Amino acid sequence: MNQKKQLMKNTIIIAIGKLSTQIISYLLLPLYTSQLDPAEYGNYDFVCTLSIFLCPIITLLMEESMFRYLIDADSKVQRKKIITQTIIYTFSGTVIFTILAALIMGFGTNYTSMYITAIITFVISNILIGLSNALSRGLGKIKLYSISNFILGISTIILNIIFILVLEAGAEGLLWANTIANTLTAVIILGILKLPKYIGKMDKHLMKDMIKYSIPLVPNSISWSIINMSDRIILTQMVSSAANGIYAMANKFPNIINVLYGYFYTAWKESAAKIVKEDNKNQYYNSIYHDAKRFLYAVTICLIAAMPFAFPIFIDESYGEAYIYIPIIMVATYYSNLSSFYGGIFAAYKDTKIMGTTTIVAAIINLVVDLIFVNTFKIYAACFSTLIANLIVYFYRKRKLRKYIKLRELKWQGPMLFLIIICLAYYAKYIPAIRKNIILVWIINIISLLIAIAYSVLNNWKFIKGITTAIKNKIGNFNMKEKDSTNG
Repeated sequence: MNQKKQLMKNTIIIAIGKLSTQIISYLLLPLYTSQLDPAEYGNYDFVCTLSIFLCPIITLLMEESMFRYLIDADSKVQRKKIITQTIIYTFSGTVIFTILAALIMGFGTNYTSMYITAIITFVISNILIGLSNALSRGLGKIKLYSISNFILGISTIILNIIFILVLEAGAEGLLWANTIANTLTAVIILGILKLPKYIGKMDKHLMKDMIKYSIPLVPNSISWSIINMSDRIILTQMVSSAANGIYAMANKFPNIINVLYGYFYTAWKESAAKIVKEDNKNQYYNSIYHDAKRFLYAVTICLIAAMPFAFPIFIDESYGEAYIYIPIIMVATYYSNLSSFYGGIFAAYKDTKIMGTTTIVAAIINLVVDLIFVNTFKIYAACFSTLIANLIVYFYRKRKLRKYIKLRELKWQGPMLFLIIICLAYYAKYIPAIRKNIILVWIINIISLLIAIAYSVLNNWKFIKGITTAIKNKIGNFNMKEKDSTNG
């Protein structure tokens, strides 16, 4: 099977495991926004962002190094050595973090001991789930990875409902719900993989090589976290927790782009590493890049066009201000994901240094823009600082990628025109000349959505046809096997 078909197959398998539960989680947004006020949700979102920031520092992203090294491993002995080094380092880092976090929060904050415990265990649970996911993918168990995400999604949803509705535990309850779900899923997956059989002796030389690969990824990951976290910290401290809650909710719908692209990107990191060995890699990379870019653009404009209908259904009116900021964050997310596509190629060539340097510069610019403009423009400052940071990473990585591969660009004039039209329709209800005519506003929004869908389908027809054919073949093969077993 060629790498493009394998990539498509893996993407579908991953999506099957995640999609249904993530749809349900978005359907639960009315529950969250009705039970948690913006300030409370802002505090919960801040802890989640803090966890994303801390995990790479604690583990040095050894799980990513393990995944990349396992792809090239060609024996059980090699795999055992690679996994052992990851377990040893991750365990050591987690112990040190637990001690330091307990001391710092115990003496440096007014948090209760229960809340401190909730934060620490939440971070540890994220480390565990990250390790189990990387191990599943590194060992080629893509279906197990998909099952893992299904278990995680279902358990998170059930526990969130229990902690929020039944126990009325608020933001702290959300932390405990996610902690239990992460830990439960990780323990099940690591048990299925029989983790103990992969633990052996420490190999200093291999660990040094793996750390050398992973260290440049840490500033990359931290910088992305800083881009997200600096917005939230500055909004919380210089505006209000409620402003951060509004901003966090405005990020919910753009995050759908991350979710959908995430299915592809998880499979892409493995395929990108394997394509490096192919003779016609330039053709592969360009073909996949064009498909990914068209798909990302289609998701972006369709989501913007759908928001006038979806937002009032899913979001409580106390978060109504979040509507204004969504298109800006959508476009920022689009460029962030394109940057990660380039990152997959850099990782394939084991050149992780460039990934760190680009995002460090972007994080600094994001922080400076926030500090200069937040008092005047408030949440707008956070939105535009993120957009600027993502654009910088995108263009810089694109230029640096020429060292390895030359990616041909698609025409941009048409897509830019459609984006402008969709955004104008999105803000139609704020235009003085027509905002009082509700029927006209609805007609404009409906036409905008139809245009976005039609353009996206036509522009991605080849890609859609490839996916539907793959699914039909999969179902056909399954039916044939069922028929053969029945006849037998």
